[in-house]
Amino acid sequence: MSHSSTNLQFNVQPGGNLQGKVRVPGDKSISHRSIMLGSLAEGTTHVSGFLQGEDCLCTLNAFRSMGVSIEGPTDDGKVTIHGVGLHGLQAPAHDLDMGNSGTSMRLMSGLMSGQAFDVRMTGDASLSKRPMKRVTVPLASMGAKIDATESGTPPLLVHGGSPLHGIHYDMPMASAQVKSSLLLAGLYAQGETSVTEPAPTRDHTERMLRGFGYAVKTDGNHISLHGGGKLTATDIDVPSDISSAAFFMVGASIAQGSDLTIEHVGMNPTRTGVIDILRLMGANLEILNEREVGGEPVADIRVRSAQLHGIQIPEALVPLAIDEFPSLFIAAAFAEGQTVLTGAEELRVKESDRIQVMADSLIACGVDAQPTPDGIIINPGNFSGGTIDSHGDHRIAMSFAMAALRATQPITINDCANVNTSFPGFVELAANAGVRITTA
Repeated sequence: MSHSSTNLQFNVQPGGNLQGKVRVPGDKSISHRSIMLGSLAEGTTHVSGFLQGEDCLCTLNAFRSMGVSIEGPTDDGKVTIHGVGLHGLQAPAHDLDMGNSGTSMRLMSGLMSGQAFDVRMTGDASLSKRPMKRVTVPLASMGAKIDATESGTPPLLVHGGSPLHGIHYDMPMASAQVKSSLLLAGLYAQGETSVTEPAPTRDHTERMLRGFGYAVKTDGNHISLHGGGKLTATDIDVPSDISSAAFFMVGASIAQGSDLTIEHVGMNPTRTGVIDILRLMGANLEILNEREVGGEPVADIRVRSAQLHGIQIPEALVPLAIDEFPSLFIAAAFAEGQTVLTGAEELRVKESDRIQVMADSLIACGVDAQPTPDGIIINPGNFSGGTIDSHGDHRIAMSFAMAALRATQPITINDCANVNTSFPGFVELAANAGVRITTA
């Protein structure tokens, strides 16, 4: 376990339902990017609602170690960043530790390629297994010099001082991290950098670049920018993370008698696949109080319990819900009829092989789950309970905590320390809403 020598265990008693109002922590994607762009902007950027998970704190500490003065985060998620401009970073005295964060490692690969100094980036055991060639190969064609292990995994050594030139890249996979990495390198490149996506992915990088006054052109699936501009400080109010809200949407849907409102949730259209999929399954979700905050749409979501039914998940929605599948698999386990997921190969290279780990865990709890190369087939059955190993994957741990609302026996979840990477305070929030959860 990377950040903790103890095996944090969740013990969840069966039953209960979810009531009241919750506000889940800030969006991870937007929190990471607010530090990166705020550090490289001219002027002072004020961030509120910053996610104080270990992943985002790794990004914050990386920029601090490159000479950026950052105050906070305060208890309520306020951060003040004194930007140094695109060319104001200084060589760090030591390796940059990216912890468990694929986002940090991949986006920083692009940003660091444009610096004048060398930097070595490391990560925890899980991150050190994740594929980086998807960013290092296209970055190399822009002129970046990056050394990885023989298998293309971290640690990464980025050699500074190489002039970058814009390229056009046809992305082989739908990945916001690859797109973002190239666009961020493009800030430092001569001429135009552009990418074409095979399917829509999260557009937080483009939205935030525009928020910092940088021109980014989006024409269908083609996104482009010109190097050599500047970022101007701005204020960012980070919406709550829809990926974290998803656990509560599923919990309130499956637990009879639930009526829960999740507040200030980011409703970016590239992220709302989980809402579309749950609605196709018959969930009772009401979107209230829609508004826009810092270029990102936000709303409150009221969820009442409903009898879900199994579906064939439309492949077009898969990239728009890629991080929510652990919780959606739990929804499927309590639905009527079969749920089939295809087109989700990407899940096999997340914090864990999420298809295999979820299938093994569902089977351990008495559910008929058959993994396939690019998805899963779930036939709901008697969801009893049992002991599962989250393999250090925060989303798997939280999904099974919600499953206990409908399980017939207690659920014990091992290896839960990484929940803090994306959802600090999860246990308290879940317990206050009605989940019968304790830790050991």
